Amino acid sequence: MNVLVVLTSHDELGTTGRKTGFWLEELAAPYYRLREAGATITLASPRGGRPPLDPKSNEPGSQTDDTRRFEADPQAQAALASTVVLGTVDPADYDAVFYPGGHGPLWDLAEDADSIRLIETTLRSGKPVALVCHAPGVLRHVTDEDGKPLVQGRPVTGFTNSEEAGVGLTDIVPFLVEDELKAKGGVYSKGADWGSYVVRDGLLITGQNPASSAEAADVLVAALGERAA
Repeated sequence: MNVLVVLTSHDELGTTGRKTGFWLEELAAPYYRLREAGATITLASPRGGRPPLDPKSNEPGSQTDDTRRFEADPQAQAALASTVVLGTVDPADYDAVFYPGGHGPLWDLAEDADSIRLIETTLRSGKPVALVCHAPGVLRHVTDEDGKPLVQGRPVTGFTNSEEAGVGLTDIVPFLVEDELKAKGGVYSKGADWGSYVVRDGLLITGQNPASSAEAADVLVAALGERAA
């Protein structure tokens, strides 16, 4: 079972002068859930190499057992240091795709033609895709076989407007995930702010926030199990 994990290469938080990137928990928790389920994991990013880590995601208040384990794991750190270039990826080589969030994906992956192609090809091949927190915003330009927005009429979730307000970035991000999913016709729902909440619609799995990343990975593992059965 081969799983591709797609990370952002974007490190600038708009014009604030502050740094962003991927959110560590949203990589670390799924990484271990997937590995423990027997997956071989490949990390990719638009530029390849080491993707930028949102520094806030490694502050003491954001650390978890999974993030500490990941930071101390030589194999994980080696994979992170040498992500493959997303444009070189063949979707046929993977059984599933997982997108961690962080604010970075709103700037690069949401507009990235290789990312759009990857998601469309994977889903049309009958294989699952999971996206968590800000990563569901990456679906904004993804379409179905009829050219309609992928999320149109489909149950989805993602980082809420109130969560974005809670971190003070409503006016900094290029778009709000909740608003964008609704604008594309998604049947958006959400749980309590900062609590785990995951929505599955067939092969499409979306999680609301960092706390949802482990559950989203578990749901992805279940979807892979169904394919194998």
